[in-house]
Amino acid sequence: MLHKIGGLAAALLFAAPAMAATEVPFALDWKFEGPSAAYFAAIDNGHFAEEGLNVEVSAGQGSLDAIPKVATGAFPVGFADINSLVKFLDQNPGAPVKAVMMVYDKPPFAVVGRKSQGIESVADLEGSTLGAPPPDGAWAQFPIFAAENGLDIDKITVEPVGFPTREPMLAEGVVDSVTGFSFSSYLNLVRLGVPEDDISTILMADHGVDLYGNAIIVNSDWAEANPDMVTGFLRAVAKGWKDVIADPAAGAQAVIDRNPAGDVALEERRLQLAIDANVLTAYVAANGMGGIDADRMANALEQTKLVYDFQAEPDLSLIFDGSYLPDASERMLK
Repeated sequence: MLHKIGGLAAALLFAAPAMAATEVPFALDWKFEGPSAAYFAAIDNGHFAEEGLNVEVSAGQGSLDAIPKVATGAFPVGFADINSLVKFLDQNPGAPVKAVMMVYDKPPFAVVGRKSQGIESVADLEGSTLGAPPPDGAWAQFPIFAAENGLDIDKITVEPVGFPTREPMLAEGVVDSVTGFSFSSYLNLVRLGVPEDDISTILMADHGVDLYGNAIIVNSDWAEANPDMVTGFLRAVAKGWKDVIADPAAGAQAVIDRNPAGDVALEERRLQLAIDANVLTAYVAANGMGGIDADRMANALEQTKLVYDFQAEPDLSLIFDGSYLPDASERMLK
């Protein structure tokens, strides 16, 4: 009799509908390219599902697009530049948005130049022509980079350029270098036919700029009401990054599955460049992804004062909250 009751209970259990996953819209800062592969891997490989989450990723138009989406609650989670977040919070005190997981331990802010036009090192920039789109994130940090390296900006001819014309102007020799994201500008030049051995990439983070880059951001009210969900989301993101680090080709294919107009080989290279220069740093290899060094972040805020006038002294506790991160062992990428 007990056997029959047990069998009936098991049958009822398996007949019951599975608990519905929680819908979590996720706002990217940009279109679907190589570096977004980790989030698609977390979907395709079931990592979000394991956490009871059904995540839909939406493309964006920059950090200044993603941050308000999360602050207003239109999206509970997003991906954006923490430096843009710092300024947003200063301009919108009390806005319910904060960073909870660092992704780009080194930001991709860079000066990308051509060796054939004399640009191989920081010192070569004086006396040259630099193309910079006025709204560009890398250009916004250039004064910090210049100050840390003793560059005289007055000795650099700065040519305002548009985003679509930035790399073409460098390829044509109209400018000697440009500001931009390292992995994007580099590959755009390659696609335009510039020989790779003629391209120099000067990553600002390697030359005194202590700023961090893009991070997972959350709506603070939503996070406080759903702490376990936030931690589960971050655990799945770490697993997604681990997957694409182990198999960048599969990561690139996950991107192309969502963006069929893209080039899978190009996106694999873009992903690999981001992994090598921005994500899998020595700090991350030793400590796991997601956290920050408080002293470095404090210095980054001091450096930001060179390019931005704060209305109030920035409060790190309102900018980054590491309390939602899963254990470090769950954030190791190799």
